[in-house]
Amino acid sequence: MNDHDEPYAVVDGAAAMTVFEIYIKTTPDRLWSAITDPETRARYSFGVRIDSDWTPGSRYESGVPGVIAIAAGENVEVDPPRRLVQTMTALWSDAVKAAGESRVTWEIEPVGSSCRLRVTHDRLPADADSEVFGGWPMILSGLKTLLESGEDLDTPGSLRYAAGG
Repeated sequence: MNDHDEPYAVVDGAAAMTVFEIYIKTTPDRLWSAITDPETRARYSFGVRIDSDWTPGSRYESGVPGVIAIAAGENVEVDPPRRLVQTMTALWSDAVKAAGESRVTWEIEPVGSSCRLRVTHDRLPADADSEVFGGWPMILSGLKTLLESGEDLDTPGSLRYAAGG
């Protein structure tokens, strides 16, 4: 993280990167399951399911079945319950499709009775539409709330998609 413990973007002429780091009172296994289980994922990710067999080199697809495809890619590295590296191609609009393939890395580290989750979204073009990476704060806040309280979190994104938008 940076000096301010806030997400940041790094632009090196060709690629941008965002890094998010949060602490969640849960176990690594519960956190891994919440990231990879389609039904749980839909609860904190705007209703979006993710489906895969979670093996290295396997494909994944995410979306709202019968409504919209959100993203697809490859599970490059799968090391439960510590690390998941995926390629990602956003699919929900022409603007985000133009960003092409990026990479998302999920890193889970136990810290006492909690876990540190670091999500790095990189290999983004410097001019990528902010919608490609702008949902992470809402998604990760929803994940934290769900695991710590068992409740869903209302966010602008969840309310938008609940209303069919």
